[in-house]
Amino acid sequence: MIKTPEPRLARAASLALTLALGWTGSVPAQGLPGGANSLNETHGDWTVACVAPEGVARCAMTQTQVQGESRERVLAIELTTADGGDGVTGLLVLPFGLNLDAGITLAIDEATELDPRRFSTCLPAGCLVPIAFDGNAYARLRAGTTVMVRANANGSTPEVTFTVSLNGFASASSRLDQLGQ
Repeated sequence: MIKTPEPRLARAASLALTLALGWTGSVPAQGLPGGANSLNETHGDWTVACVAPEGVARCAMTQTQVQGESRERVLAIELTTADGGDGVTGLLVLPFGLNLDAGITLAIDEATELDPRRFSTCLPAGCLVPIAFDGNAYARLRAGTTVMVRANANGSTPEVTFTVSLNGFASASSRLDQLGQ
């Protein structure tokens, strides 16, 4: 079941913008291995990235999908460990041209769809959907292979489906836990 994100949404949005803009500050990180200023690891189709603005390490697991030759971003997802460590919370960035009023639905491995989610806003990078997965859905993500994201397009196409790979999700989420984020 997807639940409504808590106040961590503001931190997740801040981290999303920080990582997306390629923050390159030189403040020493606290809590990163070897005292590193940043960390970037690949886990299957997921990336664990940490930055240390103001001396505080912030980490997230991300996946970005781009379109063939144009290399335009089609989808981006960023997740952090939920408060209490029982689940994940974050943001999904989808392209323009979707029916924002209709929101999205998510399904893990084609199972029953989870609660619908609404778009919160659009930025130049795309339209944001806050997401959170509780312990049960989080366990399904760790064991799953894909998440189907379904949205309605503006215009004549009734539904658009995006597929998020869960290859490396379990490893990336374990690394996030290990880093204490």
